[in-house]
Amino acid sequence: MQIVPLAVPRPLRIVLPGGSGQVGQALARRFQERGHHVTVLTRGPYAAPWHTVHWDGAETGPWTETLEGADVCINLTGRSVNCRYNAENRRQIYASRIGSTRLLNRVITGLANPPKLWMNASAATLYRRVVDAHGVDLPEDENSSLEGGDVLGAKAWNTRRGFTQRVIRDWEAAFYETATSRTRKVALRSAVVFSPTPGSAFAVLSNLVRLSLGGAQGSGRQFVSWIHEADYARAVEFLIGREDLDGPINLVAPNPLPNRVFIEALRDAWDVPNGLPAPSLFIRIGAFVMRTEAELVLQSCRAVPGRLLRAGFRFEFPDWPEAAEDLVRQWRHRND
Repeated sequence: MQIVPLAVPRPLRIVLPGGSGQVGQALARRFQERGHHVTVLTRGPYAAPWHTVHWDGAETGPWTETLEGADVCINLTGRSVNCRYNAENRRQIYASRIGSTRLLNRVITGLANPPKLWMNASAATLYRRVVDAHGVDLPEDENSSLEGGDVLGAKAWNTRRGFTQRVIRDWEAAFYETATSRTRKVALRSAVVFSPTPGSAFAVLSNLVRLSLGGAQGSGRQFVSWIHEADYARAVEFLIGREDLDGPINLVAPNPLPNRVFIEALRDAWDVPNGLPAPSLFIRIGAFVMRTEAELVLQSCRAVPGRLLRAGFRFEFPDWPEAAEDLVRQWRHRND
């Protein structure tokens, strides 16, 4: 199948609520370079080549005018999950996602000329983990079963994995709970987006590798779903041009791989021959010291981009070794 190009004869008006983070800035930069008019809605407006407007993700205000007549809204709002899941952080993680999504539903349905497309961030860790007879994770696309049961109950709020699943389920439920007949909706179920920027997941893992601490993490058998920053932006652009696609879309590279293989390829890209492994206990202790959660490393996810591939999208970086080499090359060019 042929990739359908971005079907737009004119510059687009694109609004990115919560677009001041790594992913949002990558999208804003790409769209700006292609001549589109980009507006980022952010709690703290900053100097940028694109337009920034204040919003708090909780209340209406002058920012609603940016959505009137816009072509695309891409909501990336959400407190970082790279933290300890104590009661207050859980509250903020949940409220920032569900609250901002419901707010946008209210605003968009009340506009005279709403955006033609609304993409809302989600996560690929939503799927129920299924293994084969040998205990190996089976690949999961958009047709796979989702987590359920007690994940949606009160117990889920106080368990780490259960909390993550509940947030994602409620996030998508809030996204679709209001009908928007004039606005197409796409839920972006993304994996970790790897970018050669300071503070990113790639930077953290690269630091471990370069300190010879880049061995298998935990059992090393848990699957890592990932996507290169360039393919994330290209996939979003692809979806803008495909008016026939709506609903959930997995934004993940087509070839997830076990942690042991994943980290080995990153060592090869950095030309580091060895790395000390980190047993699960060490991961949990390290996560506690760093005030984050071990599940971000130990949780297994083998999501695949079924709908993107069937629609004809071709990844520039389908395999992690080539993606890692490109990211390392960019990092050295920018930072070393």
